[in-house]
Amino acid sequence: MESDFLIIGSGIAGLSCALKCAEMGSVIIITKKKDIDTATNLAQGGIAAVLEKEDSVNSHARDTLSCGAGLCDEDVVRLVVEAGADRVADLVEIGVGFVSDEKTSSGYSLGREGGHTHRRVAHAYDLTGREIERALLEKVNNHSRISIIEEQIAIDLLMVEGEFPGWDADDGLKCAGAYVMVGEQVEVYQARVTILCSGGVGKVYLYTTNPDIATGDGLAMAFRAGAVLENMEFVQFHPTCLYHSQEKNFLISEAVRGEGAILRDASGTAFMEKYDKRKELATRDTVARAIDKELKESGEDCVYLDISQRDAAFVKKRFPTIYKRCLLRGIDITKEAIPVVPAAHYMCGGVKTDTEGRTSIPGLFALGESACTGLHGGNRLASNSLLEAVVYADRAAKYCAKIWPMIKDGQSIAVDAWQSGDANDLEEEILINHNWDAIRRVMWNYVGIVRSLKRLELAKVRMEAIFKEIDQHYHDYHITPNMVELRNIALISLLIIQSAQQRKESRGLHYLIDHKEKSDVIRSTVFRKKIDGEKWEIEVLEEKNNE
Repeated sequence: MESDFLIIGSGIAGLSCALKCAEMGSVIIITKKKDIDTATNLAQGGIAAVLEKEDSVNSHARDTLSCGAGLCDEDVVRLVVEAGADRVADLVEIGVGFVSDEKTSSGYSLGREGGHTHRRVAHAYDLTGREIERALLEKVNNHSRISIIEEQIAIDLLMVEGEFPGWDADDGLKCAGAYVMVGEQVEVYQARVTILCSGGVGKVYLYTTNPDIATGDGLAMAFRAGAVLENMEFVQFHPTCLYHSQEKNFLISEAVRGEGAILRDASGTAFMEKYDKRKELATRDTVARAIDKELKESGEDCVYLDISQRDAAFVKKRFPTIYKRCLLRGIDITKEAIPVVPAAHYMCGGVKTDTEGRTSIPGLFALGESACTGLHGGNRLASNSLLEAVVYADRAAKYCAKIWPMIKDGQSIAVDAWQSGDANDLEEEILINHNWDAIRRVMWNYVGIVRSLKRLELAKVRMEAIFKEIDQHYHDYHITPNMVELRNIALISLLIIQSAQQRKESRGLHYLIDHKEKSDVIRSTVFRKKIDGEKWEIEVLEEKNNE
């Protein structure tokens, strides 16, 4: 398979970029499940942007920087925030139906979420992600130059010798596509430009708000290919995931707290005032740690989010999906509180990129949750993720357009087919299921909301043993989609653990009980693999001081 652009992932970043890249050439989008199985489709809250006269770019930037715990790149923050209104306009032009409000200066109904000092979250009630995904897919599916291929999983990036305009390669290699599993076969997908938009890493943890596809595939492939990664220790836990035996990842949007919901313990007592003067509107890291502390002290299984004091008609209209889903589980949120617990939600680190979405590997871009752009720092401000995705999709496409004359005339390079060697069929799926469960429990118990040096070391020892076993399986048996995902979550788990061990302080989403205060030196953890025969290890490239 050959194309001008190969996009791995079908969320908001990949679809937005595909529409703009299709103006230059052919685009293939591969997704390992269905085209709607994305984190975008599950996003409830909305997209943050400066749309009201009373709001300002400075205010949005300050909120983002404050939330990011000193690790945001201020130039990147301003670049993204300043582009917000234009990118929202792009989505509207594509056909996204944000809720309107004639009483506002912008014409939009705007929500407010934790960490924001203004109402600036454009939404489609609590179905914003689904509405954005619907509009983008409709455009993409009707475009003659774009093909979406479902149920195909990328295994590794295709690295070849050569140069790419505007990039310097340390080892003389560039990315030219990916090896992709098609049914039981592995095929070569060659492309002039490869764009990783494969989402986050939530399935590394036992409890997550993420879809089942979130196994960190893009990050793992990029790391194995030699890309620089950054700040992998910063995993955001959403404070409020529905606690119910028949639900595994249903999110209760932060917008519910933005509309006045109160967090209560089992006795009905509100508790957030003990932890932050902003109470329920504190940033996600603060609220998640507060809930975690309440649960550990009380021994209860969950806390409760109560919006029953608001008018019932308002609640049903503003949060129709949450209302119906909870009612299905026997919870009437207009009359009773919602049982909630924190769950792994968003990776703030990822493949390090510049302001055009370029990674350290020539020919490879990374967008959305797969990327670490410098916007989120040590903690993502609510609803900044969809904003970042559309801003960087636009910037990456514009960069490609600028250098397209130099790219399009390049010759295809002959590449090797996938080699299975003497691999055997894996007949016992229990080998995968056991390790999958073990990884997620180790990460949840030892590398969760609150960490300690002792638990991190125990996690590292256990994960290294699991990783070694999985790596052996990978080389001994014919690969399957489950094996590919297991290999990736094992690697990502190790990267999170070892990155966390590098940070001897508490900052943003990384809370270490051995070092509860922030360090005087603000630094980012930037690293890549160091090859030693068949082994790899994290090599810290720099400790970037942002003071």
